Amino acid sequence: MFGSRRSSVVRRLWRNRCGAGATAAGVAGGESGRNEDLQAGLKPVTQSLFQKLRDDQLETLARAVEGGAEERGGCVYVPGGEANPWPPVLTCRLFRWPDLRSPHQLKRLCICECSPRVAEEAGGVCCNPYHFSRLCEPESPPPPYSKLSPSQTWNNFDDVGLSPYLPREGHWCSVAYWEHRTRVGRLFAVHEPSVGVFCDLPLGSGFCLGQLHVANRHEMVRRTRGKIGGGVLLSRERDGVWVYNRSQHPIFVSSPTLGLPGSRALSVHKVLPGYSVKVFDYGKSRALQRAASPGRFPDGPYDPNSIRISFAKGWGPCYSRQFITSCPCWLEILLNHS
Repeated sequence: MFGSRRSSVVRRLWRNRCGAGATAAGVAGGESGRNEDLQAGLKPVTQSLFQKLRDDQLETLARAVEGGAEERGGCVYVPGGEANPWPPVLTCRLFRWPDLRSPHQLKRLCICECSPRVAEEAGGVCCNPYHFSRLCEPESPPPPYSKLSPSQTWNNFDDVGLSPYLPREGHWCSVAYWEHRTRVGRLFAVHEPSVGVFCDLPLGSGFCLGQLHVANRHEMVRRTRGKIGGGVLLSRERDGVWVYNRSQHPIFVSSPTLGLPGSRALSVHKVLPGYSVKVFDYGKSRALQRAASPGRFPDGPYDPNSIRISFAKGWGPCYSRQFITSCPCWLEILLNHS
């Protein structure tokens, strides 16, 4: 009986792999067929991975891949971390991103309890694919850790901790929600290391935009709000502030530390669903503020501690909307680390 139950869970997992019955996000046509062939080649090592998991861990993994980003589930520890491919890479390729190739393309999310220290104590790593995000493609050459082995790369993943630039008490940021030029609701102060900003997601906690009511909303605003879904996860980590796109549509982000060094042009980055980007770098921000002179920003006010995020609609030089105030739904993140 127990063997048949385990076999049933494994079949559920295989049914939910990318390309099984439906095309993976961002993959279509012949590409889907090629990915199915690729995953068929992974079947032996995947079965070996499943055999290492206890029954309850298999069930947790199955629920996570069935529920997607809204479910996430708990950590799924698999013994050892030297396998090729590395267990998190294997599960992420199988259930989320067939084109994933190496660990340096992944980032462990703050919701994952399997920090490097915990992984070492547990003698394994978490392989829940929804505890990881993909990193946005860097605009500069990949960092040196991309050439390291999986176990070495793990130790370079961001472990959640307080930055030396953050206040020891009180909130670390405030979140404002805007519709075009109108701010809706009050500022939302964030005290925990991470916070979700979402619309009508039934699970999770944080800043629920669905609770903010406005009479006679513009039709474009209503349509855009319908695309927010799981929204974003903001996390305060040791190296800066990260944004993870939990929705099913792109988000667009901008901050003073996202642009190229010395550039005064507005830099707006598109972040696809399932991807993360370090939207604010504390050390870089301090360096930029020290280098700034009173006459360096003649075009208008400059806020060195502000992040802006729009949902579904972009703005800036590459888009028809030149200013974020033309976007139907957007967030302003006001950092407090002075």
